Amino acid sequence: MGMTMSQKILAYHAGLDSVAAGQLISAKLDLVLANDITGPVAIKEFEKAGVSAVKEKDKIALVMDHFAPNKDIKSAQQCKICREFAQKQDIENFFDVGKMGIEHALLPEQGLVGAGDLVIGADSHTCTYGALGAFSTGVGSTDMAAGMISQTCWFKVPAAIKFVLKGKPAKYICGKDIILHIIGLIGVDGALYKSMEFTGDGIQYLSIDDRFTICNMAIEAGAKNGIFPVDEVALEYMKGRFKREVRIFEADPDAEYERTIEVDLSKLEPTVSFPHLPENTRTPDEWGDIKIDQVVIGSCTNGHISDLRIAAEILKGRKVAKNVRTIIIPATNEIYLQAVHEGLVDIFINAGAIVSTPTCGPCLGGYMGILAENERAVSTTNRNFVGRMGHITSEVYLASPYVAAASAVTGRLTSPKEL
Repeated sequence: MGMTMSQKILAYHAGLDSVAAGQLISAKLDLVLANDITGPVAIKEFEKAGVSAVKEKDKIALVMDHFAPNKDIKSAQQCKICREFAQKQDIENFFDVGKMGIEHALLPEQGLVGAGDLVIGADSHTCTYGALGAFSTGVGSTDMAAGMISQTCWFKVPAAIKFVLKGKPAKYICGKDIILHIIGLIGVDGALYKSMEFTGDGIQYLSIDDRFTICNMAIEAGAKNGIFPVDEVALEYMKGRFKREVRIFEADPDAEYERTIEVDLSKLEPTVSFPHLPENTRTPDEWGDIKIDQVVIGSCTNGHISDLRIAAEILKGRKVAKNVRTIIIPATNEIYLQAVHEGLVDIFINAGAIVSTPTCGPCLGGYMGILAENERAVSTTNRNFVGRMGHITSEVYLASPYVAAASAVTGRLTSPKEL
């Protein structure tokens, strides 16, 4: 029996001719990642192990993004632990205020992850890098520590589900609508510990940012990873950027999949996840009149330059509705600077929005947009669990940048088609 794309990457890094679903392997890692929340825990475990030095300092990344710039003393202490460890171990890929960004947008941008890589990160949305044809997945801080010590990790080889994306998306449909539709279709445990492998003629219409968004939220369906084939779009993104050799793996014609699911992209409508699970998806005819208090456009899911361009397209010449706080967060400094040069920041501020330095901030209820009692937010982030962005009675509606920006203008959950 042949192997899937993910299985081939795992076999290569394990030094094996082949692997099968359910098999336990030990594999060499191309990159190990942590942030200012998970990093200190991993560093503590590293020190408890009595090891004096990391295995390969150029294959470790520490990104201060969740509570940076620091919001309080505790978050400052967390970053201090990471900063001192990075200095002691001479970690070259240490990203702090001034050169930081949201980790899952920053690492691809900086060329630290790419096609054929095997990457673990002490953050669940590490699966983002599958957009470039990498096998990347989230792990706990103890596995992160072990990765720094040995530059290896154990894996149970996942079975796979094939998603055949067909057709061309209509206007106002982007990667966020596609992945929300899929999660609504299969549920938050529909791909539990599976590899979500995306194929089909519809891929040609998806930008690299669309693919990042789709793979980023594979974890919201319970998946081990999400992955796209390496095509010209991916190669163009990595050209002059990716710092290692591009390794292209393709699924065998006889690869085994547990399920094959077809999605006709041409038939998709703007899709929103209602509280309090990503699987609770609805299209405009099911929304009703939902008044909102806040809009957030950003995060590792939708803080790319294409997302900001979408928001600017909707907000240009319009004003944010009275009593709606609109917060826009570029995912990296490079994206921020590009938004400035393109005049997008002018559009946002003139519309009555604010623009923040790159940070995870409000996504996890950290800062820069906490919700009060009974408040509602339309957000381009990736989770809408109870209390995710603030008070336990608050509500988060997950949406695309199109829907988020349109909702900011009207003050209620709105399809861009209504403007």
